[in-house]
Amino acid sequence: MPRFFCPQPLAIGDTIALPDHVAHHIQVVRLNVGDLITLFNGEGGQYTAVLGSIEKKRASAEIKLFEPIETELPYAITLAQALPEASKMDWIIEKAVELGVHAIQPLASQRCVVRLSAERAVKKMQHWQGVIEAASEQSGRNRLATLAEPVDFNQYIGQQDLHVRIMLSPRAEQSLSDWARHHPPQSVGLLIGPEGGFTEREENDASAHGVLMLGMGHRVLRTETAGIAAVAGLNAVWGEL
Repeated sequence: MPRFFCPQPLAIGDTIALPDHVAHHIQVVRLNVGDLITLFNGEGGQYTAVLGSIEKKRASAEIKLFEPIETELPYAITLAQALPEASKMDWIIEKAVELGVHAIQPLASQRCVVRLSAERAVKKMQHWQGVIEAASEQSGRNRLATLAEPVDFNQYIGQQDLHVRIMLSPRAEQSLSDWARHHPPQSVGLLIGPEGGFTEREENDASAHGVLMLGMGHRVLRTETAGIAAVAGLNAVWGEL
C-alpha cells in the first residue's frame, strides 16, 4: 500500500485535502478513486485512507483506520556527520533514516570542503528535510528523524550531553563492536569525519570533552560509509538487526 507523509492533523472519519506533493505522486503512480493509501503525520502510528477524488493537481482521501504501529529503535542514535562533498549527504541521511537514526546533526569541521552560507544552509536544510520524509515513507517509519541546524565542530563537542558520544577514528585502540558488546543498548551520538577525517587536534579536543575514540576495523572507510556501517553495527550487536 502506498505510504505518504501528511503533515497535518489526522483523525478517523475526516476527509482531507492531501498535500500537493502527495496529490502529484498519486497522479504519477496512477492511483484511482477508491484505492487505499497509508498516511502518517510524524506523531506516531499510521492511518489507512480511501482516495475520494483525484483531480489534475488536487486529491482528497477519507481516513478509515488508525494503526498504532511503531518501528523506532529503543535507543536514540544521533549521527553527527561532518559535511561531505557533493550529494553524499543526501545518501547518508537517506540510509541513516532507513536504519532508524533518531537525529541528524550536520557538522562543520576543519577538513570540510563544503562551507555553507546562511542562505545556502536554509536551502540545504529544506532539501534534507525532504530526504528524511521520503526515506520515512519508504522505510515504514511513522516518526521523522530530527534534523538539527549545522554547527561548528567545537560548538558541538562543547555542548553538555548526558548521552555517550563516540568518534570513529582509525587510531582508536578499541572497536565500536567490542564496546557495544560490553554496554547495554543506550542513546549515543556518533561523530563522523569528512573526507580526510578529523584532524589530530579535533580528536584531542573531542577526547578532552569526554568523547570516546572507537575504531571500525583495519580498513579506512569513506565518510559516506563509516556512519552507516557504525549504525548498522550497533543495531546488530544490540539485537535490532
